[in-house]
Amino acid sequence: MRKFIKKVLLYFLNTVEKRENVIVSGFSSGLQNVIFEGKNVVPEGCNFSGKIKIGYATTLGSNNLLGGIISIGKYCQLGVDVAIHATNHPLSYMSTYINQNLFQGELKQLKQENKISIGHDVWIGHGVIIVGNVTIGNGAILAAGSVVTKDILPYAIVAGVPAKEIRKRFSDKVINEIETLKWWGKSEAELEEIKLLFFKDFTNKHSIYD
Repeated sequence: MRKFIKKVLLYFLNTVEKRENVIVSGFSSGLQNVIFEGKNVVPEGCNFSGKIKIGYATTLGSNNLLGGIISIGKYCQLGVDVAIHATNHPLSYMSTYINQNLFQGELKQLKQENKISIGHDVWIGHGVIIVGNVTIGNGAILAAGSVVTKDILPYAIVAGVPAKEIRKRFSDKVINEIETLKWWGKSEAELEEIKLLFFKDFTNKHSIYD
């Protein structure tokens, strides 16, 4: 009986609600720290702290953890268990400890405050960790399990610990054309006009217009 009641309570506590064009799970916290641009999805177990901006149509995965000053562009997709840490413990002081149990938490003011900026149309795979003062370019792909500690160029595919570039997704000309097009900034009507471009395979292509 106790298990049944627990399941019922969990079901109702985790009801999905839609607020201001954002779909949110009941088990996510710190939503007051986020500015959503709309059409966002926040599943269960997400936690937000700091100052965070999430772009239009960007969707998160379960158990995402975002802390610090973080900006994420439009049309990004984050996998499950992604952690983005723009803050860090103090490294050059007596202790890295910033908990309330020491000096009533006064050492918290010594923690490092960085900024993480993620471009548009970025795919962040399962279990990726991003730390430090990092900029990730448009169209980048961060493979599952990567630990990103340095800037990632636009349309690069990276993997590993620490993450390293494997290759570029497209030729330099194709990348330049997409960057010039800036499709993520277009209205739905404008996107319809270039819809066919999204169904083209750019493998070995020298232009998105070929």
